[in-house]
Amino acid sequence: MQPVDFTTLTAACSELRAQWLPARLEQVYQRDRFTVSLALRTMKGRGWIDLSWHPVAARICVGDPPPRIPDTFTFSEQLRHQLSGLALVSIAPVSPWERVIDLQFAKRPGEPALWHLYAEIMGKYSNVILTAQDNLVVTCAHQVSAKQSTVRPIQTGQPYEMPPSLTDAVPSLSESQNRWQSRISLVPGQLKSNMLKNYRGMSKALVLSMIRSASLDPEQSTDSLNPDQWQQLFQRWLYWLQCLENSKFHPSFTPEGYTVIDWPTPENHHNVGAVSPFPPSDSSISSVQELLNSYYTGEINQEVFAQLRHQLTQKLNNVLAKLRLKANTFKERLQQSADADTHKSQADLLMANLQHWEPGMKSISLPDFETEKPVIISLNPEKNAVQNAQALYKKHQKLKRARIAVEPLLAAVQEEIDYLEQVEVALSVLETYRNTQDLQTLAEIREELIQQKYLDVPDYRSTDKNAAIEFHRYQTPSGFELLIGRNNRQNDQLTFRTANDYDLWFHTLEIPGSHALLRLKPGTVAEETDLQFAADMTAYYSRARHSEQVPVVYTEPKYVYKPKGAKPGMVVYKQERIVWGRPQQAPA
Repeated sequence: MQPVDFTTLTAACSELRAQWLPARLEQVYQRDRFTVSLALRTMKGRGWIDLSWHPVAARICVGDPPPRIPDTFTFSEQLRHQLSGLALVSIAPVSPWERVIDLQFAKRPGEPALWHLYAEIMGKYSNVILTAQDNLVVTCAHQVSAKQSTVRPIQTGQPYEMPPSLTDAVPSLSESQNRWQSRISLVPGQLKSNMLKNYRGMSKALVLSMIRSASLDPEQSTDSLNPDQWQQLFQRWLYWLQCLENSKFHPSFTPEGYTVIDWPTPENHHNVGAVSPFPPSDSSISSVQELLNSYYTGEINQEVFAQLRHQLTQKLNNVLAKLRLKANTFKERLQQSADADTHKSQADLLMANLQHWEPGMKSISLPDFETEKPVIISLNPEKNAVQNAQALYKKHQKLKRARIAVEPLLAAVQEEIDYLEQVEVALSVLETYRNTQDLQTLAEIREELIQQKYLDVPDYRSTDKNAAIEFHRYQTPSGFELLIGRNNRQNDQLTFRTANDYDLWFHTLEIPGSHALLRLKPGTVAEETDLQFAADMTAYYSRARHSEQVPVVYTEPKYVYKPKGAKPGMVVYKQERIVWGRPQQAPA
């Protein structure tokens, strides 16, 4: 993930100053343990500014409105208490070339600042710190004790100290090319490494984009550059400094991440004012705020998605393994109890042939009542025939009782397995992160497993009930709409709240999968191609998605029922018809 560097921070703050000063602070909301959002209102409108101290995604930018779930964090509560109703009057760097921003709050514009909210955008050392006029720390995102850092501890009640000053050279437009070139090439080495370690404000992303815009190789040695190449690179250097001085930024995405500098093309390097899009203009975006919010939201969501999916998959696999082992044990006991009737018939046979028994016999062969085939019965030589028969009757009763006790236990375990396999299918469809709805689908699955007592999360925060996610939506060849649930919560909503009397309900036959609903208007009839399309899609969103053909049932929604006490997504149906789905034919 590309970190926010000095150039990006300067670009972001330049936009914020132009659009959000002065502004009234109306609300503070902490999204997670790394991000707090400030609700600001200006004469032109209202919006949220995110301050993040994430170890790899620290940033300041305009963000999306937060979810409508309770904020239980202490840090945001303290910020609300001190800053609510005040005016944000300044967004200023604390010193040149430092990635520390001072957000100043006063009673009204033009008055002295009462509070300073310092946003330190410094990678894993990032922090957000609130101080009063006396420069004492009132609260901070995370405290740093003297044991953790002897250089710069950060604790409430202590004076706020700036981060240690940088020691590298300060970039300057007045510096000559010879001086700049000699500083970078004094100790021969990789071009990108020498640029990174000799000047302030440098970052890996900035240096790579600067070097590549001059058509040079970042890996090449400084000894290998000819005068023309040094000249081209120096022109990029000056262009970068001019962009910083004039707040001239052009945000756009790149294959590796993003850039806020629109570098001049090599053929125009003699005129740094002549620029063309780099990367191509189709990767551009309207503002630095939009770029940062889009990039970091996507990157963090992708990271959270992968972690959450792994956690849920691991938990499901462990629970299902235990349940299947338990089910196999119950099945073995039922298999043993299947011999109950055999013991009874042997006992009856022995009682009817007491005259054939002799003392000391270990087994006896007697003709079967119906087939007259010989039946060998094992005997206890220390017991007589009646006692052996009684022992067989007792075995019969014991196994019979075992069957009565085990059958409901097996049914309950099998019901759990069926339910969790349904959840497993919903997870298997979510292989990679594509959009925020995928992450919210995972969050709903997690919430469902917590509610069903399969996950124990002490500090669990419920998802936003108002942030409803869309079903999968498709259009059949005749133009009908096909809806498919993303998880069990959506399956229940689709089947019991969305469906009407004219629709058709689809599900794979005795195979875990999503519920599907073919929306039909009064008087319309689905063609064979529509039914086949719905069956193909239903099969695709099932456990049998990699099969060639899958049996899919469909019926009217009024014939689909939820048994009393059934888990989410579990239903029974009747008056169904079958069509064979072809998941490999489902459109991408």
